[in-house]
Amino acid sequence: MKILLSNDDGYQAPGIVALYEALRDLADVEVVAPEHNNSAKSNALTLHSPLYVHRASNGFRYVNGTPADCVHIALTGLLPDKPDLVVSGINNGANMGDDTIYSGTVGAAMEGYLFGVPAIAFSQVEKGWAHLDTAATTARELVRQMLPTLARRTSEAANATEQTAAIHDQGAWLLNVNIPNVPLADLKGFKVARLGRRHAAEAVITQVSPRGETMYWIGSAGPAREDGDGTDFHATAEGYATVTPLQVDLTHHAVLPYWAPAASQLARTLRSLS
Repeated sequence: MKILLSNDDGYQAPGIVALYEALRDLADVEVVAPEHNNSAKSNALTLHSPLYVHRASNGFRYVNGTPADCVHIALTGLLPDKPDLVVSGINNGANMGDDTIYSGTVGAAMEGYLFGVPAIAFSQVEKGWAHLDTAATTARELVRQMLPTLARRTSEAANATEQTAAIHDQGAWLLNVNIPNVPLADLKGFKVARLGRRHAAEAVITQVSPRGETMYWIGSAGPAREDGDGTDFHATAEGYATVTPLQVDLTHHAVLPYWAPAASQLARTLRSLS
């Protein structure tokens, strides 16, 4: 089994080092991660400047780009073989609720998912790396339980025709996992949870530069506003690690019929103007 490991905190972050050590005896683990911290880069790709790949003394490869860049490069030419799983993390802080839209950790995993590879993003709920061993052990056990399913998937793909292999790739899945910063003995278990919601971010922070120009710093994320039973916020606050299956389709399917008359009216208007 082959695992591609990335993150958004950078290749030297304690989280990715701990996750590599936890997974290295389960599979052939290749690390391709950003050179520097790339938090909140979401799915951004670098299109207007060159990217370089270097290998660190510990064997990790690092890229002067975003988390999505790292996975994209790995899957489109850097690695000789397609991995069976893309793993991202362990992130220094939660990726719950609206965080998933901005998260570079989730963005790295999602890039694998977009290429038809099952993917998991792992994050600790609090910043600071407290009880990182709990997160690493939890991540290892989740991946270990997935291995038989991944092995069957790989075997089926190897025996598939080109057409059925494309259909098989569409069956990839994307999981977002958040783990409380607690001793392993205090972790209550896993809960499957939906994403909650946050309040709007705090006000932008302004400062004056030495040259007299106004600088703006994005404010901190707002507190949770939708954190009831069943959400990732609620479950992690209760001491559970959460698993949230994610999808990429942003279509608001329920209101498609509502917009159909407006589209028809627009088409008639355009025809009358032509």
